[in-house]
Amino acid sequence: MARPDHLLLIFFSVLLALLPETTQLQPSQVWTLIKIQQLLNDPPMLSHWRHSTDFCGGAGGFMGPTGSAAVLCYGDTVTQLHIAGAPGSPPLPRNFSVGALVTTLSRLPDLKVLTLSSVGLWGPLPGKLGRLAALEIVNVSGNYLYGDIPRGMSRLAGLQTLVLDDNILGGELPAWIGTLPSLTVLSLRNNTFRGAVPESIGSMPSLRSLVLASNNLSGNLPDMSRLTNLQAIDVSGNSLGPAFPKLGRKVVTVVLSRNRFGGGLPEALGSFYLLERLDVSWNRFVGPFTPALLSLPSIRYLSIAGNRFTGTLSDKALCGDNLRFVDLSLNLLMGSVPACLRSPDRKPDTVVLVSTNCLDSSDGSQRPSPFCQNQALAVGIMPGKERRNAASKAGFVAGIVMATLVAVSVVGFIVFFTVRKAATKGSKARTLATSEEESSSTGYPSKLLADARYISQTVKLGALGIPSYRSFSLVELEAATNNFENSYLLGQDSLGEMYRGRLGNGTPVTIRTLKIKRSQTTQSLNRHIDTISRLRHQNLVSALGHCFEYDLDDSTVTQLYIVFEYVQNGNLRSRISQGTEGCKLTWSQRISAAIGVAKGIQFLHGGIIPGLVGNDLRITNILLDQNHVAKIGNYNIPILAEAMKSEKGGAGNKFQTDSPMYSDKTDIFDFGVILLEVVSGKTITSMYEVDILKELLAWAIADEDRVRRRSFADPAVSKGCSDESLRTVMEICQRCLAKEAAQRPSVEDVLWNLQFAAQVQDDWEVEAWSSGGGSPVSSSSRVTRPSRLNLSR
Repeated sequence: MARPDHLLLIFFSVLLALLPETTQLQPSQVWTLIKIQQLLNDPPMLSHWRHSTDFCGGAGGFMGPTGSAAVLCYGDTVTQLHIAGAPGSPPLPRNFSVGALVTTLSRLPDLKVLTLSSVGLWGPLPGKLGRLAALEIVNVSGNYLYGDIPRGMSRLAGLQTLVLDDNILGGELPAWIGTLPSLTVLSLRNNTFRGAVPESIGSMPSLRSLVLASNNLSGNLPDMSRLTNLQAIDVSGNSLGPAFPKLGRKVVTVVLSRNRFGGGLPEALGSFYLLERLDVSWNRFVGPFTPALLSLPSIRYLSIAGNRFTGTLSDKALCGDNLRFVDLSLNLLMGSVPACLRSPDRKPDTVVLVSTNCLDSSDGSQRPSPFCQNQALAVGIMPGKERRNAASKAGFVAGIVMATLVAVSVVGFIVFFTVRKAATKGSKARTLATSEEESSSTGYPSKLLADARYISQTVKLGALGIPSYRSFSLVELEAATNNFENSYLLGQDSLGEMYRGRLGNGTPVTIRTLKIKRSQTTQSLNRHIDTISRLRHQNLVSALGHCFEYDLDDSTVTQLYIVFEYVQNGNLRSRISQGTEGCKLTWSQRISAAIGVAKGIQFLHGGIIPGLVGNDLRITNILLDQNHVAKIGNYNIPILAEAMKSEKGGAGNKFQTDSPMYSDKTDIFDFGVILLEVVSGKTITSMYEVDILKELLAWAIADEDRVRRRSFADPAVSKGCSDESLRTVMEICQRCLAKEAAQRPSVEDVLWNLQFAAQVQDDWEVEAWSSGGGSPVSSSSRVTRPSRLNLSR
């Protein structure tokens, strides 16, 4: 039997073994963490870090209102580093180097988990990140990183999670990303990636979650049916399609909303028994809706809104026990809403949306039944239509043959006449068939256009505070403008007129009319309407909808009405060059307006496919809403641009012209002219004035004495702005006005500089206020100034 003192010794030995280790971190790694703190500009969540801090003892962690930090160790080395700032944190100062940061991080050789989210990182994502060979999890979301995903990251063989959300990364997705053997989570939400999703994504055996939402991706998704571990896929807000992606049956979440997927839903979906969330809203799906999706055992969220699904619902259809959200609105469904989706049978916390179908309802939210029947016929999805057409054609041919035989037995002239007549009819039939085929290939059938009630799909609406895009009836527009009375006329040109109006719900609008030439094909009109429906951004005067007017004789489109939101606080020039002293914008408000214009340009260039360049930007076309948010008006809507080009022989902006290769840099130059007027406060009407002011601008920037810069700036703001902020805006303006297009900055570069200037100005104002000298701007300006906009769209 063991002696008591031996038992006591064993007990204490076990207790010491169970206590957490307090090994002191290597001095070199302490130095590395302090260096990281300095490189990140001493953020608040790292304010407690010192050389004496016991990082491995838990003292490296902090959580507060402005962010959080944590350091985890194994032995005497750092294995996890988490630093997270507040969402929307501004970019780090201009002397920051993301390359230097990654070089410093490489001094932590055992680092497995790295989180640097919303800390203001900016610059290209360094390929040197691949030197951190032990990395398994990387999260650098919510920053200002731009450029491609570097090839150097392909060396991270152990990488399991890669999160690059909410940056400005772009280019095409690299094919090598699908060769990372251990990757389980890939999240690239809200960037500017374009092109096709590489086929290699379909060969990632470990992939569980794929998030590519809110980018500019296009084409069909690769075959992912072999990804047996894939549980979640979210590709919403792109231009993907038209084929429904091939997926394994173990997926839990499928989000395909706001893309270009078409055709019907695959029958196999009815056997996805683990599926909890299915969102295929705002696409181009047609064909019958499968009620069995409502009864999947795991389904919680189902949305098919904004498509052209057909079929008859039954009140006896079953619903799954977990179903909590259903959106069937804006389709062509008929019949009755299933009893399990109606009160009192449905569960109390279930949301059900079924409006704008042809269902049995007395609440006025449905269309009449003939509408859905006609639309179904228009897209060729009613059973038996092809058989009837084939039989009709066969009977016609048989009749021609019989007529010809009879005619031969009578007289040769009649034979000739009959054959010629038959050939003419056949030619007309072929022409008609070709026309129908072209129409259906666009995804927008001619019948839908004829009803002028098709609701175009929109992307990336976000929280813009403007109504959804829709089609209007001519009756609505006539009522909004008092039958287009002259007192509502805002202006006119050779293409049409611009009217102000007010919709029935009180929404103020402007309505642009455009005469349509008979040479304009239905396919071309469909393409233009599809583009217009996507022009939705907080810094654009956004399109709200359209209306077609038809010739009563042949039903051809004769006039197009485009409905825009109404912005009623004047244009930017009126609040800078021509405003009275009390109404002029402050320096901070001017920078905010410039940031808004730059973000609008960024959206026009990359937010839709194909991008819109050569937008003939002018300061008089930059409108301000009641919150001083800048919105670009009169941009390059293709259908208007084509008409203008044919009318004026392709005349462009009077300030300058670039080769097609640099058409996007034309907008940068025009933005530079706007910025020149914003800084100087002088009205610019000719290229000669631009050249003179450019010389003065260069003279003001070159001198270290701030007196020159103050003398160049608008006197209304020169005393109320930080010298560093003013100089930053002047320098980016000078670069935008470079004579050679290739030397002008990218819109992302412009955005960063303006954001930096805004942050410097804010800091300067706060310092001036706290020093006791009072704010350099009025308190009323501080209250009404709009909040800063993030660089991410």
